[in-house]
Amino acid sequence: MAPPSTPASAGDLTPELLGTSEWTDHMVASAGIPMYDIPFLTVGGGIGSFVTVDYLRIYGVPTSQMRVISNIDHPWQTYEFLTRCSQIPRGERIRSDSSSRPDNLWGFPSYALEEAWKDKNPAYLWQLFTEPLLNDYWTPRAGTVFENLEREAKRINYWDMLVKGQVRMVRKRAGGGYFTVVTPPEGAAPTKRIIFRSRFVHIAVGYPGLKFLPDLQEFRTKYSDYQHVVNAYEPHEQVYEFLKTRPGTVVIRGGGIVASRVLQRLFDDRKKFGLQTQIIHIFRTFITGSHGPHLWSRRKGGDGWAYQGFNYPKSVWGGQLKAEMRKLEGAERAAKYKQMGGTNTPYRRHWQEQMRAGREGGYYHAVQGTVDRVERTEDGRLVSYVRSNDGIIREPVADYIIDCTGLEADISEHRIFADLLQHSGAYRNPVGRLEVERHFEVKGTANGDGALYASGSATLGGYFPGVDTFLGLQIAAQEIADDLARRGFVKKMGPLRSTAQWFKWAFNSPV
Repeated sequence: MAPPSTPASAGDLTPELLGTSEWTDHMVASAGIPMYDIPFLTVGGGIGSFVTVDYLRIYGVPTSQMRVISNIDHPWQTYEFLTRCSQIPRGERIRSDSSSRPDNLWGFPSYALEEAWKDKNPAYLWQLFTEPLLNDYWTPRAGTVFENLEREAKRINYWDMLVKGQVRMVRKRAGGGYFTVVTPPEGAAPTKRIIFRSRFVHIAVGYPGLKFLPDLQEFRTKYSDYQHVVNAYEPHEQVYEFLKTRPGTVVIRGGGIVASRVLQRLFDDRKKFGLQTQIIHIFRTFITGSHGPHLWSRRKGGDGWAYQGFNYPKSVWGGQLKAEMRKLEGAERAAKYKQMGGTNTPYRRHWQEQMRAGREGGYYHAVQGTVDRVERTEDGRLVSYVRSNDGIIREPVADYIIDCTGLEADISEHRIFADLLQHSGAYRNPVGRLEVERHFEVKGTANGDGALYASGSATLGGYFPGVDTFLGLQIAAQEIADDLARRGFVKKMGPLRSTAQWFKWAFNSPV
Protein backbone atom coordinates (compact mmCIF):
# COMPACT_ATOMS: atom_id res chain seq x y z
CA MET A 1 0.00 0.00 0.00
CA ALA A 2 1.77 3.13 -1.18
CA PRO A 3 1.20 6.39 0.72
CA PRO A 4 0.29 9.55 -1.17
CA SER A 5 3.06 11.99 -1.90
CA THR A 6 3.85 14.33 0.98
CA PRO A 7 5.37 17.77 1.11
CA ALA A 8 9.02 18.03 2.09
CA SER A 9 8.57 18.75 5.81
CA ALA A 10 9.30 17.13 9.15
CA GLY A 11 6.27 14.86 8.94
CA ASP A 12 5.51 15.47 12.59
CA LEU A 13 2.58 16.69 14.67
CA THR A 14 2.05 20.45 14.43
CA PRO A 15 0.65 22.77 17.10
CA GLU A 16 -2.50 23.03 14.98
CA LEU A 17 -3.00 19.25 15.04
CA LEU A 18 -2.19 18.92 18.73
CA GLY A 19 -4.67 21.62 19.67
CA THR A 20 -7.54 20.51 17.41
CA SER A 21 -9.92 17.72 18.40
CA GLU A 22 -11.22 16.99 14.88
CA TRP A 23 -8.79 16.85 11.97
CA THR A 24 -9.35 17.23 8.25
CA ASP A 25 -7.41 15.36 5.59
CA HIS A 26 -5.94 18.68 4.49
CA MET A 27 -4.55 19.40 7.98
CA VAL A 28 -2.74 16.07 8.04
CA ALA A 29 -1.42 16.46 4.50
CA SER A 30 -0.19 19.98 5.31
CA ALA A 31 1.86 18.57 8.18
CA GLY A 32 3.63 16.25 5.76
CA ILE A 33 2.55 13.08 7.57
CA PRO A 34 1.94 10.08 5.27
CA MET A 35 -1.60 8.68 5.43
CA TYR A 36 -2.58 5.04 4.91
CA ASP A 37 -6.18 3.89 4.53
CA ILE A 38 -7.28 0.78 6.40
CA PRO A 39 -10.93 0.05 7.32
CA PHE A 40 -10.28 -1.59 10.71
CA LEU A 41 -7.37 -0.91 13.03
CA THR A 42 -6.60 -2.34 16.46
CA VAL A 43 -4.11 -0.70 18.81
CA GLY A 44 -2.07 -2.67 21.33
CA GLY A 45 -1.12 -5.97 19.78
CA GLY A 46 -1.61 -8.00 22.95
CA ILE A 47 -4.13 -10.74 23.59
CA GLY A 48 -7.04 -8.25 23.44
CA SER A 49 -6.10 -7.17 19.92
CA PHE A 50 -5.37 -10.74 18.88
CA VAL A 51 -8.70 -12.13 20.03
CA THR A 52 -10.56 -9.34 18.23
CA VAL A 53 -8.84 -9.85 14.86
CA ASP A 54 -9.17 -13.62 15.32
CA TYR A 55 -12.95 -13.26 15.59
CA LEU A 56 -13.07 -10.94 12.59
CA ARG A 57 -10.92 -13.25 10.48
CA ILE A 58 -13.24 -16.15 11.33
CA TYR A 59 -16.25 -13.92 10.58
CA GLY A 60 -14.74 -13.40 7.13
CA VAL A 61 -12.68 -10.17 7.15
CA PRO A 62 -9.54 -10.52 4.97
CA THR A 63 -6.14 -9.50 6.32
CA SER A 64 -5.99 -6.68 3.75
CA GLN A 65 -8.81 -4.89 5.61
CA MET A 66 -7.20 -4.91 9.07
CA ARG A 67 -3.99 -3.77 10.75
CA VAL A 68 -2.60 -4.32 14.24
CA ILE A 69 -0.39 -1.52 15.56
CA SER A 70 1.97 -2.74 18.25
CA ASN A 71 5.44 -2.38 19.73
CA ILE A 72 5.66 -6.10 20.53
CA ASP A 73 6.43 -8.97 18.17
CA HIS A 74 3.72 -11.46 19.14
CA PRO A 75 0.41 -11.16 21.03
CA TRP A 76 1.38 -13.15 24.12
CA GLN A 77 4.73 -11.37 24.61
CA THR A 78 3.70 -8.95 27.37
CA TYR A 79 1.50 -11.47 29.12
CA GLU A 80 4.29 -14.05 29.16
CA PHE A 81 6.72 -11.45 30.52
CA LEU A 82 4.32 -10.61 33.37
CA THR A 83 3.55 -14.23 34.20
CA ARG A 84 7.23 -15.16 34.16
CA CYS A 85 8.12 -12.27 36.48
CA SER A 86 5.26 -13.18 38.82
CA GLN A 87 6.60 -16.74 39.11
CA ILE A 88 4.40 -18.49 36.55
CA PRO A 89 6.82 -19.91 33.95
CA ARG A 90 5.51 -21.93 31.02
CA GLY A 91 5.30 -25.15 33.00
CA GLU A 92 3.15 -23.68 35.80
CA ARG A 93 -0.61 -23.16 35.77
CA ILE A 94 -2.33 -19.80 35.38
CA ARG A 95 -5.62 -18.67 36.91
CA SER A 96 -8.03 -19.31 34.04
CA ASP A 97 -10.94 -21.57 33.29
CA SER A 98 -10.41 -24.71 31.17
CA SER A 99 -12.78 -23.56 28.42
CA SER A 100 -11.54 -19.95 28.26
CA ARG A 101 -9.38 -20.25 25.16
CA PRO A 102 -8.26 -17.01 23.44
CA ASP A 103 -7.11 -19.14 20.49
CA ASN A 104 -10.47 -20.87 20.09
CA LEU A 105 -13.69 -18.85 20.13
CA TRP A 106 -15.78 -22.02 20.58
CA GLY A 107 -13.96 -23.13 23.74
CA PHE A 108 -14.05 -26.77 22.62
CA PRO A 109 -12.07 -28.86 23.13
CA SER A 110 -11.11 -27.33 26.45
CA TYR A 111 -7.56 -26.99 27.68
CA ALA A 112 -8.23 -29.89 30.08
CA LEU A 113 -9.19 -32.20 27.22
CA GLU A 114 -6.15 -31.12 25.22
CA GLU A 115 -3.68 -31.62 28.07
CA ALA A 116 -5.29 -34.93 29.07
CA TRP A 117 -4.84 -36.15 25.50
CA LYS A 118 -1.27 -34.89 25.09
CA ASP A 119 -0.08 -36.00 28.55
CA LYS A 120 -2.08 -39.26 28.42
CA ASN A 121 -3.40 -38.34 31.87
CA PRO A 122 -7.16 -38.86 32.46
CA ALA A 123 -6.73 -37.52 36.01
CA TYR A 124 -7.11 -34.05 34.54
CA LEU A 125 -10.67 -34.93 33.52
CA TRP A 126 -11.44 -36.33 36.97
CA GLN A 127 -10.23 -33.05 38.48
CA LEU A 128 -12.41 -31.13 36.03
CA PHE A 129 -15.51 -33.16 36.86
CA THR A 130 -15.01 -32.90 40.62
CA GLU A 131 -13.95 -29.23 40.91
CA PRO A 132 -14.16 -27.42 43.27
CA LEU A 133 -15.70 -29.80 45.84
CA LEU A 134 -13.21 -32.68 45.75
CA ASN A 135 -10.39 -30.98 43.85
CA ASP A 136 -9.01 -27.53 43.12
CA TYR A 137 -10.23 -25.77 39.99
CA TRP A 138 -8.44 -27.14 36.93
CA THR A 139 -6.41 -24.48 35.12
CA PRO A 140 -4.10 -24.68 32.07
CA ARG A 141 -0.34 -24.43 31.98
CA ALA A 142 0.94 -21.09 30.75
CA GLY A 143 2.90 -22.89 28.04
CA THR A 144 -0.26 -24.55 26.71
CA VAL A 145 -1.86 -21.13 26.27
CA PHE A 146 1.16 -19.61 24.50
CA GLU A 147 1.67 -22.57 22.16
CA ASN A 148 -1.97 -22.48 21.08
CA LEU A 149 -1.92 -18.72 20.57
CA GLU A 150 1.08 -19.13 18.28
CA ARG A 151 -0.70 -21.87 16.33
CA GLU A 152 -3.81 -19.71 15.83
CA ALA A 153 -1.78 -16.62 14.95
CA LYS A 154 -0.11 -18.53 12.12
CA ARG A 155 -3.48 -19.93 10.99
CA ILE A 156 -5.07 -16.48 10.59
CA ASN A 157 -1.90 -14.89 9.11
CA TYR A 158 -1.60 -12.53 12.07
CA TRP A 159 1.82 -11.21 11.07
CA ASP A 160 0.47 -10.06 7.69
CA MET A 161 -1.59 -7.54 9.67
CA LEU A 162 1.08 -6.44 12.18
CA VAL A 163 2.62 -2.96 11.85
CA LYS A 164 5.35 -2.17 14.37
CA GLY A 165 5.13 1.21 16.06
CA GLN A 166 3.98 3.19 19.06
CA VAL A 167 0.55 4.81 18.88
CA ARG A 168 0.61 8.42 20.00
CA MET A 169 -3.11 9.29 19.79
CA VAL A 170 -6.43 8.68 18.05
CA ARG A 171 -8.36 11.72 16.82
CA LYS A 172 -11.70 12.13 15.06
CA ARG A 173 -11.69 12.74 11.31
CA ALA A 174 -13.97 15.37 9.77
CA GLY A 175 -16.63 13.49 7.80
CA GLY A 176 -16.39 10.29 9.85
CA GLY A 177 -13.87 7.79 11.14
CA TYR A 178 -10.56 8.37 12.87
CA PHE A 179 -6.91 9.18 12.43
CA THR A 180 -4.44 7.04 14.37
CA VAL A 181 -1.01 8.62 14.82
CA VAL A 182 1.87 6.14 14.91
CA THR A 183 5.54 6.63 15.70
CA PRO A 184 7.27 3.89 13.66
CA PRO A 185 10.59 2.32 14.69
CA GLU A 186 13.61 4.45 13.87
CA GLY A 187 14.53 4.11 10.22
CA ALA A 188 11.31 2.28 9.29
CA ALA A 189 9.66 5.33 7.69
CA PRO A 190 10.89 8.54 6.05
CA THR A 191 9.01 10.69 8.59
CA LYS A 192 8.78 10.74 12.36
CA ARG A 193 5.06 9.92 12.26
CA ILE A 194 2.68 8.06 10.02
CA ILE A 195 -1.12 8.14 10.18
CA PHE A 196 -3.75 5.49 9.52
CA ARG A 197 -7.15 6.70 8.34
CA SER A 198 -9.84 4.23 9.46
CA ARG A 199 -13.55 3.84 9.77
CA PHE A 200 -13.19 1.58 12.83
CA VAL A 201 -10.57 1.65 15.58
CA HIS A 202 -10.20 -0.76 18.49
CA ILE A 203 -8.02 -0.03 21.53
CA ALA A 204 -6.70 -2.81 23.77
CA VAL A 205 -3.48 -1.57 25.35
CA GLY A 206 -3.69 -3.31 28.73
CA TYR A 207 -2.48 -1.69 31.94
CA PRO A 208 -0.56 1.61 31.80
CA GLY A 209 2.23 0.25 34.01
CA LEU A 210 3.28 -1.02 37.43
CA LYS A 211 1.56 0.23 40.56
CA PHE A 212 3.73 0.63 43.64
CA LEU A 213 2.44 1.14 47.13
CA PRO A 214 3.13 4.78 48.12
CA ASP A 215 5.58 4.01 50.92
CA LEU A 216 7.58 1.67 48.68
CA GLN A 217 7.66 4.18 45.83
CA GLU A 218 8.86 6.81 48.31
CA PHE A 219 11.65 4.48 49.48
CA ARG A 220 12.81 3.73 45.94
CA THR A 221 12.88 7.41 45.09
CA LYS A 222 14.61 8.44 48.32
CA TYR A 223 17.36 5.81 48.21
CA SER A 224 17.48 5.11 44.44
CA ASP A 225 17.22 1.46 45.41
CA TYR A 226 15.47 -0.60 42.74
CA GLN A 227 17.06 -3.92 43.68
CA HIS A 228 15.83 -4.53 47.24
CA VAL A 229 12.30 -3.11 46.94
CA VAL A 230 10.77 -4.70 43.87
CA ASN A 231 7.42 -5.18 42.18
CA ALA A 232 6.42 -8.78 41.50
CA TYR A 233 5.61 -7.84 37.89
CA GLU A 234 9.16 -6.65 37.16
CA PRO A 235 12.23 -8.89 36.86
CA HIS A 236 13.40 -9.70 40.38
CA GLU A 237 15.26 -12.98 40.10
CA GLN A 238 18.08 -11.41 42.14
CA VAL A 239 15.93 -11.89 45.25
CA TYR A 240 15.80 -15.67 44.87
CA GLU A 241 19.44 -15.91 43.83
CA PHE A 242 20.57 -13.94 46.91
CA LEU A 243 18.60 -16.24 49.21
CA LYS A 244 20.49 -19.23 47.80
CA THR A 245 23.78 -17.75 49.02
CA ARG A 246 22.90 -17.00 52.65
CA PRO A 247 19.94 -16.97 55.07
CA GLY A 248 17.71 -13.97 54.50
CA THR A 249 14.32 -12.43 55.21
CA VAL A 250 11.72 -11.35 52.66
CA VAL A 251 8.65 -9.18 53.23
CA ILE A 252 5.67 -9.84 50.94
CA ARG A 253 3.00 -7.17 50.51
CA GLY A 254 -0.40 -8.07 49.06
CA GLY A 255 -2.96 -10.86 49.20
CA GLY A 256 -3.79 -11.76 45.59
CA ILE A 257 -2.81 -14.44 43.12
CA VAL A 258 0.65 -12.93 42.54
CA ALA A 259 1.42 -12.96 46.27
CA SER A 260 0.41 -16.62 46.25
CA ARG A 261 2.82 -17.39 43.42
CA VAL A 262 5.74 -15.50 44.94
CA LEU A 263 5.09 -17.22 48.25
CA GLN A 264 5.08 -20.62 46.55
CA ARG A 265 8.40 -19.84 44.84
CA LEU A 266 9.97 -18.96 48.19
CA PHE A 267 8.59 -22.13 49.78
CA ASP A 268 9.70 -24.29 46.84
CA ASP A 269 13.24 -22.88 46.88
CA ARG A 270 13.45 -23.29 50.62
CA LYS A 271 12.65 -26.99 50.32
CA LYS A 272 14.60 -27.67 47.11
CA PHE A 273 17.84 -25.97 48.16
CA GLY A 274 17.62 -26.42 51.93
CA LEU A 275 17.42 -22.66 52.54
CA GLN A 276 16.75 -20.83 55.79
CA THR A 277 14.59 -18.07 54.31
CA GLN A 278 12.28 -16.23 56.71
CA ILE A 279 9.05 -14.83 55.21
CA ILE A 280 7.03 -11.97 56.68
CA HIS A 281 3.69 -11.49 54.94
CA ILE A 282 1.95 -8.16 55.56
CA PHE A 283 -1.80 -8.03 54.84
CA ARG A 284 -3.47 -4.63 54.91
CA THR A 285 -6.82 -6.40 55.29
CA PHE A 286 -6.56 -9.66 57.21
CA ILE A 287 -9.37 -12.09 56.40
CA THR A 288 -10.17 -14.59 59.15
CA GLY A 289 -13.07 -16.50 57.58
CA SER A 290 -16.00 -16.40 55.17
CA HIS A 291 -17.19 -12.89 54.48
CA GLY A 292 -19.78 -11.06 52.39
CA PRO A 293 -23.00 -9.03 52.59
CA HIS A 294 -25.40 -12.00 52.92
CA LEU A 295 -25.66 -15.80 52.88
CA TRP A 296 -25.89 -16.06 49.08
CA SER A 297 -23.00 -13.72 48.43
CA ARG A 298 -20.11 -14.86 50.58
CA ARG A 299 -16.46 -15.52 49.80
CA LYS A 300 -14.39 -18.06 51.70
CA GLY A 301 -11.29 -16.87 53.52
CA GLY A 302 -8.83 -17.44 56.30
CA ASP A 303 -5.27 -16.81 57.51
CA GLY A 304 -5.33 -13.38 55.85
CA TRP A 305 -6.53 -14.51 52.42
CA ALA A 306 -9.84 -14.12 50.56
CA TYR A 307 -10.42 -17.18 48.40
CA GLN A 308 -12.15 -17.26 45.01
CA GLY A 309 -11.55 -19.59 42.08
CA PHE A 310 -11.39 -16.87 39.44
CA ASN A 311 -11.25 -13.06 39.30
CA TYR A 312 -15.04 -12.79 39.42
CA PRO A 313 -17.93 -15.14 40.16
CA LYS A 314 -18.62 -17.39 37.17
CA SER A 315 -22.08 -15.95 36.64
CA VAL A 316 -20.59 -12.68 35.32
CA TRP A 317 -19.64 -14.48 32.09
CA GLY A 318 -23.04 -15.89 31.26
CA GLY A 319 -25.40 -16.10 34.21
CA GLN A 320 -27.71 -13.98 36.31
CA LEU A 321 -24.97 -11.57 37.34
CA LYS A 322 -24.10 -10.80 33.72
CA ALA A 323 -27.75 -10.08 32.94
CA GLU A 324 -28.11 -7.92 36.03
CA MET A 325 -24.97 -5.87 35.31
CA ARG A 326 -26.17 -4.99 31.80
CA LYS A 327 -29.10 -3.12 33.36
CA LEU A 328 -27.25 -1.10 36.01
CA GLU A 329 -26.17 2.50 35.66
CA GLY A 330 -24.15 5.00 37.67
CA ALA A 331 -23.96 4.54 41.42
CA GLU A 332 -25.82 1.21 41.34
CA ARG A 333 -23.25 -0.25 38.97
CA ALA A 334 -20.37 1.09 41.08
CA ALA A 335 -21.90 -0.41 44.22
CA LYS A 336 -22.22 -3.80 42.55
CA TYR A 337 -18.57 -3.70 41.49
CA LYS A 338 -17.56 -2.83 45.06
CA GLN A 339 -19.57 -5.78 46.33
CA MET A 340 -17.92 -8.18 43.88
CA GLY A 341 -14.45 -6.67 44.11
CA GLY A 342 -11.59 -7.06 46.54
CA THR A 343 -8.29 -8.85 46.34
CA ASN A 344 -8.57 -12.63 46.27
CA THR A 345 -6.71 -15.76 45.24
CA PRO A 346 -7.71 -19.35 44.43
CA TYR A 347 -7.76 -21.90 47.26
CA ARG A 348 -5.16 -24.48 46.32
CA ARG A 349 -4.34 -27.37 48.60
CA HIS A 350 -0.61 -27.30 47.83
CA TRP A 351 -0.28 -23.69 48.97
CA GLN A 352 -2.26 -24.43 52.12
CA GLU A 353 0.13 -27.24 53.06
CA GLN A 354 3.14 -25.01 52.45
CA MET A 355 1.76 -22.18 54.60
CA ARG A 356 0.77 -24.58 57.35
CA ALA A 357 4.28 -26.03 57.41
CA GLY A 358 5.74 -22.51 57.41
CA ARG A 359 3.67 -21.42 60.37
CA GLU A 360 4.48 -24.58 62.33
CA GLY A 361 8.17 -24.32 61.40
CA GLY A 362 8.38 -20.68 62.45
CA TYR A 363 9.56 -19.32 59.09
CA TYR A 364 6.28 -17.93 57.71
CA HIS A 365 4.75 -15.03 59.65
CA ALA A 366 1.48 -13.44 58.48
CA VAL A 367 0.63 -10.10 60.09
CA GLN A 368 -2.06 -7.46 59.63
CA GLY A 369 -1.15 -3.82 59.38
CA THR A 370 -0.66 -0.65 57.41
CA VAL A 371 2.93 0.30 56.61
CA ASP A 372 3.65 3.92 57.51
CA ARG A 373 7.10 4.01 55.93
CA VAL A 374 10.15 1.95 55.02
CA GLU A 375 13.67 2.99 56.03
CA ARG A 376 17.15 1.63 55.47
CA THR A 377 19.09 0.38 58.48
CA GLU A 378 22.77 1.10 59.08
CA ASP A 379 23.74 -2.31 57.69
CA GLY A 380 21.72 -1.70 54.48
CA ARG A 381 18.66 -3.79 55.35
CA LEU A 382 15.03 -2.63 55.21
CA VAL A 383 12.85 -1.87 58.20
CA SER A 384 9.08 -1.51 57.76
CA TYR A 385 7.04 0.42 60.32
CA VAL A 386 3.79 -1.55 60.44
CA ARG A 387 0.78 -0.19 62.34
CA SER A 388 -1.85 -2.81 63.18
CA ASN A 389 -5.52 -2.18 63.95
CA ASP A 390 -4.85 -2.39 67.69
CA GLY A 391 -2.35 0.48 67.42
CA ILE A 392 0.76 -1.65 67.96
CA ILE A 393 3.67 -0.72 65.71
CA ARG A 394 5.94 -3.54 64.60
CA GLU A 395 9.31 -3.03 62.91
CA PRO A 396 10.21 -6.15 60.90
CA VAL A 397 13.63 -6.03 59.24
CA ALA A 398 14.18 -7.71 55.87
CA ASP A 399 16.70 -8.05 53.08
CA TYR A 400 14.06 -7.62 50.36
CA ILE A 401 10.48 -6.40 49.98
CA ILE A 402 8.31 -7.74 47.15
CA ASP A 403 5.27 -5.63 46.27
CA CYS A 404 2.51 -7.93 44.95
CA THR A 405 -0.33 -5.41 44.94
CA GLY A 406 -0.89 -5.21 41.20
CA LEU A 407 -0.66 -3.16 38.03
CA GLU A 408 -1.45 0.52 37.43
CA ALA A 409 -5.15 0.93 36.73
CA ASP A 410 -5.64 4.69 36.22
CA ILE A 411 -6.42 5.16 32.53
CA SER A 412 -5.11 8.74 32.51
CA GLU A 413 -1.61 7.30 33.02
CA HIS A 414 -1.77 6.06 29.42
CA ARG A 415 -1.27 8.78 26.82
CA ILE A 416 -3.83 7.32 24.39
CA PHE A 417 -6.61 7.33 26.98
CA ALA A 418 -5.56 10.70 28.34
CA ASP A 419 -5.87 12.15 24.83
CA LEU A 420 -9.25 10.46 24.27
CA LEU A 421 -10.60 11.95 27.49
CA GLN A 422 -9.42 15.40 26.46
CA HIS A 423 -10.23 15.49 22.75
CA SER A 424 -12.58 12.72 21.61
CA GLY A 425 -15.60 12.94 23.88
CA ALA A 426 -14.72 9.85 25.92
CA TYR A 427 -15.43 9.92 29.64
CA ARG A 428 -15.01 7.79 32.75
CA ASN A 429 -17.40 5.12 33.96
CA PRO A 430 -18.67 4.86 37.57
CA VAL A 431 -15.44 3.22 38.79
CA GLY A 432 -13.15 5.67 37.01
CA ARG A 433 -12.20 3.84 33.85
CA LEU A 434 -13.38 4.18 30.25
CA GLU A 435 -17.14 4.15 29.77
CA VAL A 436 -18.22 1.82 26.96
CA GLU A 437 -21.51 0.66 25.51
CA ARG A 438 -22.73 -2.90 25.94
CA HIS A 439 -21.07 -3.68 22.59
CA PHE A 440 -17.80 -2.02 23.77
CA GLU A 441 -18.01 1.13 21.67
CA VAL A 442 -16.44 3.96 23.66
CA LYS A 443 -19.28 6.26 24.69
CA GLY A 444 -19.10 9.81 23.32
CA THR A 445 -16.67 8.99 20.51
CA ALA A 446 -19.03 8.05 17.65
CA ASN A 447 -18.10 9.89 14.47
CA GLY A 448 -20.19 9.64 11.30
CA ASP A 449 -20.32 6.04 10.16
CA GLY A 450 -17.23 5.22 12.21
CA ALA A 451 -16.93 3.64 15.66
CA LEU A 452 -14.21 3.51 18.30
CA TYR A 453 -14.10 0.40 20.48
CA ALA A 454 -12.11 -0.58 23.56
CA SER A 455 -11.70 -3.79 25.54
CA GLY A 456 -9.60 -5.08 28.40
CA SER A 457 -8.65 -3.61 31.76
CA ALA A 458 -9.37 -0.01 30.70
CA THR A 459 -13.09 -0.80 30.46
CA LEU A 460 -13.54 -2.36 33.91
CA GLY A 461 -16.60 -0.81 35.49
CA GLY A 462 -18.81 -1.11 32.44
CA TYR A 463 -21.87 -3.25 31.79
CA PHE A 464 -19.77 -6.40 31.69
CA PRO A 465 -17.43 -7.41 34.56
CA GLY A 466 -14.52 -9.77 34.01
CA VAL A 467 -13.21 -7.76 31.06
CA ASP A 468 -9.54 -8.38 31.86
CA THR A 469 -9.73 -12.17 31.51
CA PHE A 470 -9.39 -14.52 28.57
CA LEU A 471 -13.12 -15.17 28.41
CA GLY A 472 -13.87 -11.50 29.01
CA LEU A 473 -11.71 -10.50 26.04
CA GLN A 474 -13.49 -13.12 23.94
CA ILE A 475 -16.95 -11.87 24.92
CA ALA A 476 -15.89 -8.31 24.11
CA ALA A 477 -14.53 -9.43 20.73
CA GLN A 478 -17.79 -11.19 19.90
CA GLU A 479 -19.83 -8.11 20.86
CA ILE A 480 -17.58 -5.95 18.65
CA ALA A 481 -17.73 -8.40 15.75
CA ASP A 482 -21.53 -8.59 15.96
CA ASP A 483 -21.76 -4.78 16.06
CA LEU A 484 -19.53 -4.55 12.99
CA ALA A 485 -21.86 -7.03 11.30
CA ARG A 486 -24.83 -4.77 12.12
CA ARG A 487 -22.91 -1.92 10.51
CA GLY A 488 -22.33 -3.96 7.35
CA PHE A 489 -18.55 -4.34 7.73
CA VAL A 490 -18.77 -8.14 7.88
CA LYS A 491 -21.45 -10.79 7.59
CA LYS A 492 -22.93 -12.07 10.84
CA MET A 493 -21.75 -15.47 11.93
CA GLY A 494 -24.38 -18.16 11.42
CA PRO A 495 -24.44 -21.81 12.59
CA LEU A 496 -23.25 -23.23 9.25
CA ARG A 497 -20.24 -20.91 8.98
CA SER A 498 -19.44 -21.38 12.66
CA THR A 499 -19.45 -25.19 12.27
CA ALA A 500 -17.32 -25.05 9.12
CA GLN A 501 -14.87 -22.68 10.78
CA TRP A 502 -14.57 -24.92 13.84
CA PHE A 503 -13.53 -27.83 11.61
CA LYS A 504 -10.96 -25.55 9.99
CA TRP A 505 -9.66 -24.67 13.44
CA ALA A 506 -9.59 -28.34 14.49
CA PHE A 507 -7.54 -29.33 11.44
CA ASN A 508 -5.41 -26.19 11.61
CA SER A 509 -6.53 -25.10 8.14
CA PRO A 510 -5.95 -21.46 7.15
CA VAL A 511 -8.95 -19.15 7.44
